Amino acid sequence: MRAPYGERVDLSPIPHSPFPIPPCGQILDKQVAHGVITYYLRTLTHCQLFIVNCSLLMALQLKNVIPWGRSFDEYRRMFALTDGDLQGSILDCAGGPASFNAGMRDRGYSVISCDPIYRFSAAEIRQRIQDTYATVIEGVKASRDDYVWQEIVSPEELGRLRMAAMAEFLADFAGDGSGEVDRNRYVSAELPHLPFRDDRFDLALCSHLLFTYSDLLSTEFHLDSIAELCRVAREVRIFPILDISGKLSPRFEPIAMELERRGYPFEVRSVRYEFQKGGDRLLRVRSPQ
Repeated sequence: MRAPYGERVDLSPIPHSPFPIPPCGQILDKQVAHGVITYYLRTLTHCQLFIVNCSLLMALQLKNVIPWGRSFDEYRRMFALTDGDLQGSILDCAGGPASFNAGMRDRGYSVISCDPIYRFSAAEIRQRIQDTYATVIEGVKASRDDYVWQEIVSPEELGRLRMAAMAEFLADFAGDGSGEVDRNRYVSAELPHLPFRDDRFDLALCSHLLFTYSDLLSTEFHLDSIAELCRVAREVRIFPILDISGKLSPRFEPIAMELERRGYPFEVRSVRYEFQKGGDRLLRVRSPQ
């Protein structure tokens, strides 16, 4: 079977999870599904998408996705984006229902967002958000000690902020009422193969996919994805470098060693954003000279 983004791994059972995952295409028992979702809810507070079990390359099913998006202001802080950065050509990879693209457009900037979820309509994504919102918030409440409650003071406020960001995304994605998605700005695509020419972008951003899903995505998948992002952009920023447990990803050290061996300049930078405890650093990578 295949895991998210087509990487072949054994998902039965997922490491550290008490819940077995059935073969792709098999419907989860309701009680088991609830257990899986509850177990992984810590991911949902900092992930755009949660895939219970499907192959994105072959048959992404919206019923297996829990949309959860961030705002333009959060993007600026997560990725340490300067005014100069915003004026360049940007790719938001695995953007999900974040409002970064809408916020960029409103401010006179441009960005291309890519994600497999963009193959669905705004109405379908909106309905899925409504169907899963209450479950997400209950899970946040159950794992609130894993997060920093300062700027965001409660799970309820987190919910309001996320829903506002996703509402802004949906309005923009739906063409502000026209129903026509701007396919020049929202592209259905996924790592490790992107439909863009070499050096198309000044900067590529990727949040809460690489390193976050270290249990599911292999070191090879990470390296292939970073190389692909570096192919299409002159600079890549990946946030955070923690896995879903809140620890430094076990993939990080071997990936850093291999990037150095291949001649990719990289550095770890602190940022002015921390919601997941310890999640205040990004990886910055450039293509070899």
